[in-house]
Amino acid sequence: MNDKSVILQIKDVGYRAGENTILQHVDFCLSPGEFKLITGPSGCGKSTLLKIVASLLSPTEGTILFEGKDIASLSPESYRQQVSYSVQTPSLFGDTVYDNLIFPWQIRGKSPEPEKLIADLARFGLPQEILTKSITELSGGERQRVSLIRNLQFLPKVLLLDEITSALDESNKRNVNDIIHGYTREQNIAVLWVTHDANEITHADDVIRLQPQGGKMQEANRG
Repeated sequence: MNDKSVILQIKDVGYRAGENTILQHVDFCLSPGEFKLITGPSGCGKSTLLKIVASLLSPTEGTILFEGKDIASLSPESYRQQVSYSVQTPSLFGDTVYDNLIFPWQIRGKSPEPEKLIADLARFGLPQEILTKSITELSGGERQRVSLIRNLQFLPKVLLLDEITSALDESNKRNVNDIIHGYTREQNIAVLWVTHDANEITHADDVIRLQPQGGKMQEANRG
């Protein structure tokens, strides 16, 4: 791979918690417009790896480079605006869906665009009326989609996704899958997705398989 095309580089990353080895010798690159999946059995360190890449955990060994720079040397706020992280059970805040969707605008000192919010909701199969809905009344699938829409208000360079369609029915799973693939192809976003979904695995550019009992990486397989 041409180094100039690499946006994210995971270099021999390992992670231990006490005496337990969660990850070891994980090494791969991610380029703009590339859709790469992480899979493996429960407990092999998939979510831990994504948290390390998201700069929420520090690796015990190895380095993460973003655009050639060690992420440990970067401002967390700046990095997380460019490398966006969505999780299976998202944390929503404030009182309503609207409170969550305007947050990315507020932290950038910009005024929200109501038309964009409504269009994004519709694209993910959610009605305009959900803007005023209390976050305590949302279903698991609605929470997942609201969290993803919040992260996509300003497109990041890298999108980290951890089982984000687990609470969705098959129709909405396919829709989210299509939208993410569209961003990859059309907006040149790099995507790193933890999943067990066979359809998502089938469409990946590469699949990284982590082994149980120590999270050692198997060679990436072309999807």
